[in-house]
Amino acid sequence: MTVFHDILFPLDIALKSAGGPERRTDIVVLGSGREERNARWAHSRRRYNAGYGIKNLDALSEVVAFFEERRGRLHAFRWRDRLDHSSAAPGAAVTPLDQMIGTGNGVTATFQLAKTYGGLHAPYRRPIQKPVPGSVRVAIGGSEAMSGTDFTCDAATGIVTFLPGHVPADGAAVTAGFLFDVPVRFDTDYLEVDLSAFAAGAIPNIPLTEVVP
Repeated sequence: MTVFHDILFPLDIALKSAGGPERRTDIVVLGSGREERNARWAHSRRRYNAGYGIKNLDALSEVVAFFEERRGRLHAFRWRDRLDHSSAAPGAAVTPLDQMIGTGNGVTATFQLAKTYGGLHAPYRRPIQKPVPGSVRVAIGGSEAMSGTDFTCDAATGIVTFLPGHVPADGAAVTAGFLFDVPVRFDTDYLEVDLSAFAAGAIPNIPLTEVVP
């Protein structure tokens, strides 16, 4: 049975790795030379290569052990994206006003954490489902709510739930700030470890791919 292991890939290795978002677009070139383009995926899917972060044998051994415990591609886990792991702008501190996650109606008590990219032509709203526990800050109408008293946040799903008596009023802006991880799995069932090549400076290939819920 496949499960999600709520464990973070070794952070010092992840922060030195390479990768980013991928999209799937079909392009048909017409006889006139014009194009028809269609997005096959509603959300981007991120890919990484952890090999770039491995600089010594200790780190390599740590990743092999992590790979074995995940049973290769079988079990997913948390990955910290060095470029994109915060609701705030790069270098800025998280605040409860960072991202709009909904508008109250006096009845709805649950809101999905999300991060919006862009804003002028076609902003993209990305659901955030693996917030870092303890990092989530929430505000209603600009006033910060208290975690555990006014709301809770499920670190496994990114769903914010307001407790009885604290449900956002009709028209109230619900905002949030948070740190987050990406759910990923290994994209191979075979790790080829060539120590002679590694000693000569070759980078091992350790592909990871985001798990889309």
